[in-house]
Amino acid sequence: MSYLVTVPEILTSSAGELASIGSALNAANAAAATPTTAILAPGSDDVSAAIASVFSKEAQAYQALTARMEAFHQQFVQALNAGAAAYASAEDVNVLQVLEQQALALINTPTNLLLGRPLIGDGANGTAPGEAGQAGGLLYGNGGNGAPGAPGKAGGAGGDAGLIGSGGAGGAGGNAVSGTLTGGVGGHGGQGGLLYGNGGAGGRGGDGTLTSVTNGNAGNGGNGGAAGLWGNGGAGGAGGAGGLAPFSNNEFTGGIGGNGGNGGSAGLLYGTAGAGGQGGSGGPGVANGFSFGGSGGAGGTGGAAGLIGNGGVGGQGGDGGMGGFANGQIGGAGGAGGAGGTGGASGLLFGAGGTGGAGGHGGTGGRVLDLSIGAAGGAGGNGGAGGASGWLMSSGGAGGAGGQGGTGGNGNIRGGAGGHGGGGGAGSGGGWIGDGGAGGTGGTGGAGGSVGDPPAPSGPSGQGGSGGNGGNGGWLQGNGGAGGAGGSGFGAGNGGNGGDARLIGNGGAGGAKGDGGAVPPFGVGGGGGVGGLVFGNDGPAG
Repeated sequence: MSYLVTVPEILTSSAGELASIGSALNAANAAAATPTTAILAPGSDDVSAAIASVFSKEAQAYQALTARMEAFHQQFVQALNAGAAAYASAEDVNVLQVLEQQALALINTPTNLLLGRPLIGDGANGTAPGEAGQAGGLLYGNGGNGAPGAPGKAGGAGGDAGLIGSGGAGGAGGNAVSGTLTGGVGGHGGQGGLLYGNGGAGGRGGDGTLTSVTNGNAGNGGNGGAAGLWGNGGAGGAGGAGGLAPFSNNEFTGGIGGNGGNGGSAGLLYGTAGAGGQGGSGGPGVANGFSFGGSGGAGGTGGAAGLIGNGGVGGQGGDGGMGGFANGQIGGAGGAGGAGGTGGASGLLFGAGGTGGAGGHGGTGGRVLDLSIGAAGGAGGNGGAGGASGWLMSSGGAGGAGGQGGTGGNGNIRGGAGGHGGGGGAGSGGGWIGDGGAGGTGGTGGAGGSVGDPPAPSGPSGQGGSGGNGGNGGWLQGNGGAGGAGGSGFGAGNGGNGGDARLIGNGGAGGAKGDGGAVPPFGVGGGGGVGGLVFGNDGPAG
């Protein structure tokens, strides 16, 4: 590779010399213009006039050409001057960068020697597998990101910030391989600056794997980093996916999905808390074997706010794994969905509690190929509860929706039953002033498997999940939260009860019952909440 060495002063000098040459040529062309472009005929005859006209036209053409050459010459000189200025500017920047690096080195040397940490600057990212990110400067700088973990090992933690700066993100956990069955845990996010800055996000958990004997569970997600005085909490990392069930006809299951990491706390004075990580999906059952789908991981809990701010949303539960397919026997049942994470608490003075995470969906039941019975679908996960309110003016968090039940597997004798829907999470009560959170909706029961050729519904649908209860209103003023609607299915879910008001406010409406069709049980609507003791109306029943 060749390198170009340029001296800006030489370029500038050359441009000046070229400009001088251009000026001399322009002066000579101007002096020759009048006597050559208007030549008088030596005689009055036609031949003399024609000769004079030819010479004059040639001179005029020459002047036009030299005018174009003059314009090109000026453009070339301008480009040369611009290039010289650009090279000079680049050298000035390089000098400033060198001075900046020297100044930072001078500033950071004492703290590096005494504390092993710079005063100003970002921390370095982790490079080796599972290595933590370095801390940021004590005064200013972001923490470095953690490195992903080796197979089956934890990811590196994110580096912490100092006074001002954001924490580094945690590294992802390593996926499992043969010999390391379980996925690695995700690294935790770094802490935000003590004065200002956001917490780092947690790393994702590693996926599980399998052997011929057992399955592999997934790693949990890392927790989000907390903020200091002012800033947002980091989000929790998602859980890894469970591994496939072993290649065996024994009763094994797919690996369990990893739990989502918890969200980081918000700043003590102000900020929004981090959301909980989503749970990982369960591993599927293996074909040609009586193996169950693995359960989904639970969603992470949302982080808590400080004085002013909203709590973090709870993480969604992971979906259950599909049951194994069978040939001449009963298929494996689908895995259960993971529970949704609880919402984070509201700020003590102002804010709202975080919404609970939705439950994961149940896995589909395994189907069969011969004269056999389809397997049942997995149950949906329950929704997470809403986050708690603060003390002064804050509302309670709403509950998360229940997960849908898994579909039953198809069979040639009878289809599998659908999984039950998950229950909705309960809403949280308000603070001194504030409304209660609404209850989560119950999950729909899974459809039953089909049978015959052409297929016809055979297996019963799963029962719908119950709706969550609404939270009570604030102690002084606030409305009660509405109850969640029940889920539909073969046996409808009940609606949740509405929350009560206390002194001033209306009671929450009761949740509607689910649709159970013409077959009992039909489900019951939730009761309405009681109105305030001083003023307010009772909520209607569902």
